[in-house]
Amino acid sequence: MIFSDENRIFSLSPESNFYAMALEIFRYQAENNPVYGEYISARGIEPGNVSSIKDIPFLPISLFKSRKVVCGDFTPEKVFRSSGTAGMEHSLHYLYKLSLYEESFLRSFSMFYGDPAGITLYALLPSYLERKDSSLVYMADRLIAENREGRGGFFLDNYRELTRRIEGSLLNNENVFLLGVSFALLNLAEIYAPDLSGLTLIETGGMKGRRKELVRQELHSIFKERMNVKTVHSEYGMTELLSQAWSKGEGIFYSPPWMRVLTRDPLDPLSSVEKGGRGAINIIDLANIYSCSFIETADLGILHDNGSFEVSGRFDNSDVRGCNLLI
Repeated sequence: MIFSDENRIFSLSPESNFYAMALEIFRYQAENNPVYGEYISARGIEPGNVSSIKDIPFLPISLFKSRKVVCGDFTPEKVFRSSGTAGMEHSLHYLYKLSLYEESFLRSFSMFYGDPAGITLYALLPSYLERKDSSLVYMADRLIAENREGRGGFFLDNYRELTRRIEGSLLNNENVFLLGVSFALLNLAEIYAPDLSGLTLIETGGMKGRRKELVRQELHSIFKERMNVKTVHSEYGMTELLSQAWSKGEGIFYSPPWMRVLTRDPLDPLSSVEKGGRGAINIIDLANIYSCSFIETADLGILHDNGSFEVSGRFDNSDVRGCNLLI
């Protein structure tokens, strides 16, 4: 059964009734997603009795590793697989419509940074680029392709050539972005220490077991000092979501209108945490129409009064994932 009105999801404004839309999608997924339906039933919840966001159960993100989290029976246009170190289980996200992911990240990126057609984007994503099923690589590839002059591109470990290309773009007064996984950006900073002043640097997290994990403040300080950038931006996303949040500095993330972050008590998933307090992160992503829009993550963070949030850690013994968590 197809959801009745997909277009309304991306037409939401900050003033729109997000929660009414979320309840509508909850009822659709409770009926059409067998895995989510089982979970709701196991929690003893009757979907018809749910009339408030606070009563919606959030699906543990680990179920994307062991179950096929989909609404109905369909042949996916694309399957994204999470990154991870050797021996880890991987999450799989089956996309009924790839266009939903594309619309989500294109609209979101444009909302925070402007039309990607006027941006020269370089992507330093070696551990992701080696795979064909990375949602992050797919997003970066499409954003690069949007450039009207065909500028930008992917790099594995050729830091010298990357630096040369970036410097040329900056001299040409282009609006230059560098999107990179943390360990590769750290290698670039320590080995070459290029002067990237005037560039927008976006880290996506992820040491991938190749470097010692650093707290975000320490990592960003190295980038600022070694690459001469005033601010370090960040992207918060994951395979299990079709939407991303973006930070323009200091680790403060903002979501697009169709995505919301809530916090729960780490010891009691049924209890919420007051804004300003540290809790475990729940995410509502309305773009996840045909999987599950209500995700209980393993991340810890702080939710602020204006809806922005910080990511401060992960539960003990939970997998270290790549898109954005710095322990």
